[in-house]
Amino acid sequence: MNRIRIYHLTEYRFSAPVSFSEHRLLLRPREGHDIRIESSRLSVSPSHHVKWYRDIYGNSVGLLRLTESSDCLRIESEVFINHYESQPLNFIVDERAVTYPFPFEPEERLDLLPYRSHTWPNETKRLKEWVARFWRPGQSIETYVLLDQMNKGIVNDFAYRMREEPGVQSPAQTLMLGSGSCRDFAAFFIEACRYLGFAIRFVSGYLHNPGSTQHGSTHAWSEVYLPGAGWIGFDSTSGQVTGDHHIATAVHRHPESIPPVAGRFTGPGAVQSQLTVTVDVSAV
Repeated sequence: MNRIRIYHLTEYRFSAPVSFSEHRLLLRPREGHDIRIESSRLSVSPSHHVKWYRDIYGNSVGLLRLTESSDCLRIESEVFINHYESQPLNFIVDERAVTYPFPFEPEERLDLLPYRSHTWPNETKRLKEWVARFWRPGQSIETYVLLDQMNKGIVNDFAYRMREEPGVQSPAQTLMLGSGSCRDFAAFFIEACRYLGFAIRFVSGYLHNPGSTQHGSTHAWSEVYLPGAGWIGFDSTSGQVTGDHHIATAVHRHPESIPPVAGRFTGPGAVQSQLTVTVDVSAV
């Protein structure tokens, strides 16, 4: 078991006082058999109210209502968790799903339909060409081997590039540029898996980098649903199965729907804004 501290500071500074719309916070880790929250602290200025609820995906969402105008918005989160996941490959897939292609049960097909539907349905032609390197119609292959090869293929084919721009690149953009961020690689893997009929979802969270000078960061990856094993995480930035270095805060079928902090502001004229984000994920 690892005890981990997650510190996340988001600070906006403006050239003049502005008014804020309701902000949506996805900063609290998803609890389960692998993660337990020991304590959490949220500090926000200016004056505000926060209401927490769980959405349809089971994410813990904070609705932040700011009650006064200001030239600075500061959102500081500190969470201590106990992380119990230490053997990421310790799962057993149902016998019918060991080899790809495999059928889903009727009730599974209904529940998993949103996770099998393309986000960019007009880009399947380019995806078909890329996926054909790993699987062709009529071929039988071990399911995990196929997913592992595709996951590693993204690492080998594309260069990692940190992007400050909001949003996610489409698979066609990633193929054209030959590069992308963690969220772009996760989105590419999701669309490639959906082309093959897998059920898969986007995950936003934190990465614990022990021994690194970066001391952790926000991160994005994906989870494939495998009958008998459940949702298994694949990190397309490292080419690995997720484990005790990955801490999920939110999941969604759409890659652009779960940023850590989302909201709007209005102000007089052309207000200039500056964003600073500080993240530290460290073992305690």
